[in-house]
Amino acid sequence: MMPLSIFGFEAMWSPYFFIFLVAVTIVYFWLVNRSKEQTTTKQKTLFVTAIVLLYICKGSPVDLLGHLMFSAHMTQMAVLYLMVPPLLIKGIPSWMFEALFRMRIVRSMFTFFTKPLIALFLFNGIFSLYHVPLIFDVVKTNMWLHALMTTAIFIAAMMMWWPLVNDVHGFPRLSGVKKVGYIFADGVLLTPACALIIFADTPLYATYYDPAAWMNALALCVPQSTLASLELSGPEMFSSMSLLHDQQLGGVLMKVIQEIVYGVMLFYVFIEWYRKERDEENMAIQSTKS
Repeated sequence: MMPLSIFGFEAMWSPYFFIFLVAVTIVYFWLVNRSKEQTTTKQKTLFVTAIVLLYICKGSPVDLLGHLMFSAHMTQMAVLYLMVPPLLIKGIPSWMFEALFRMRIVRSMFTFFTKPLIALFLFNGIFSLYHVPLIFDVVKTNMWLHALMTTAIFIAAMMMWWPLVNDVHGFPRLSGVKKVGYIFADGVLLTPACALIIFADTPLYATYYDPAAWMNALALCVPQSTLASLELSGPEMFSSMSLLHDQQLGGVLMKVIQEIVYGVMLFYVFIEWYRKERDEENMAIQSTKS
């Protein structure tokens, strides 16, 4: 198998994206240190973790590998949309969001698109639409469409996670049974897209089985000068797995990672629920004694 190093340093490590994320992190800590509002160590850690995961997904060799193996692409999607958004929401202090929401149009849009039902169908709808083979192949071979689609899904993922994890004053947050139902509904809505991929009996995406489409997709992350100097025939040069098995593995990985993330969320929901019930019982006991 061919090593990824043949594509060069820029394609493997995306130095410009790295510099951009470093700049975002510097601005975050500058604002935190400058503000009189408190930002906890936990929030800072969660924010930095989200930035690191974002770079791993979109700046490290994982992004390049996502153009070579569908299973890597789906793992990338799972981390980018199911792990990074909640970490960002919890890592950005409420006062930063409140400053952003002083702009009326931003607050109005956020209020509308973070309504539970709208947020659920928006994220799962766009994600599923993206993985319709015809749309996927068009988006994957056009730089601007690809940037637009991945950004739209990321924003939709932020909206989807918002009712579960936000702590911003004035924005409703689901609790108790509603949280559990929301998580289960989210898992169900993503299942058809994963099932289509897992149970397909032929490769679905031309950007992985058609050499010409594959080269066009690869050009999104590899400089044209580098591609022109290489003799490539297709993704089989970088994996011993068949295209169909790689595709099926991608669907399975997406679903498994989703179940793990949602399982962790359910665990915290039940812990939070238990603590609330215990605190209410303790308060009732104390009031009875007094």
